Amino acid sequence: MNPLLKALGGLAAVGVAGVGYAGLVERNAYTLRRFSVPVLPAGAAPLRVLCLSDLHLMPNQRRKVEWVRGLAALDPDLVVNTGDNIAHPDSVPRLLEALEPLLEVPGAFVLGSNDYFAPTFKNPALYLTPWHRRGTGSTPRLPTSDLVSGLVAGGWEDLTNRRARVTVGGQDLELVGVDDAHLDYDRYAVVAGPADPSAALTIGVTHAPYQRVLDAMTADGAGLVLAGHTHGGQLAVPFYGALVTNCDLDTGRVKGVSRWWPGAGHTPSSFAPDDASWLHVSAGLGTSPYAPVRFACRPEATLLTLTSR
Repeated sequence: MNPLLKALGGLAAVGVAGVGYAGLVERNAYTLRRFSVPVLPAGAAPLRVLCLSDLHLMPNQRRKVEWVRGLAALDPDLVVNTGDNIAHPDSVPRLLEALEPLLEVPGAFVLGSNDYFAPTFKNPALYLTPWHRRGTGSTPRLPTSDLVSGLVAGGWEDLTNRRARVTVGGQDLELVGVDDAHLDYDRYAVVAGPADPSAALTIGVTHAPYQRVLDAMTADGAGLVLAGHTHGGQLAVPFYGALVTNCDLDTGRVKGVSRWWPGAGHTPSSFAPDDASWLHVSAGLGTSPYAPVRFACRPEATLLTLTSR
């Protein structure tokens, strides 16, 4: 056989194997990340915050439902859901089944674009271009009101351009959230204001971690900001990392815990001032049903242990 053809055939085989792994194995290899974040007042008892994001749940995803239900065994003090929960008009009952044991815990949520609009087929290559970032929602609509009413009836706080207070572990937390910045639905001006000094911590919550939202929340004194949306890049390069974040956040903060301060831009966290806020971006638990692959970026939930500064 011609050596060139042989080499091309080998590369094709590797590519097919990689796609198969990404689509059949890694996208279903759910994992739990754990981080400690020093954001509470001195002497405060630790709090456990379970962060969920980007389930993109389809009605037939029984394994994902059972895995999420099992997270209740972590005994979190607070659950924060940063949106993009559903991917089908019939997914709300299945989502509420997945979250049922966690609804026994104090919680809060914001919405993402796939809580409003069903996913549609797009050229997958656009994900790697700036044009993907300009997308806004379009038909068909999803049953957003059913989703919101189900979560609120379960006892969780709706932070869609709202503030709320919760008391967990004997500590008073202030929560401030916005609607999806990727759709330009965020209205931070509605909830803007200095962090309440009487609260043990002010937590900002957003689906998409656009810099304008992060800057506003941290300028007002949020000590911790929680987000999702990025899927951790979804398709990462081993030993290099994510290629895109699907927003204007830099790839160095595409998932996990980092630092943020007003005007940080693309400045690495290693240059953070002492009073910088903490930022956690979840890589999320799902994918669009039209791009059901993950590579070098496992689907995840996160347990943050908040400790004293």
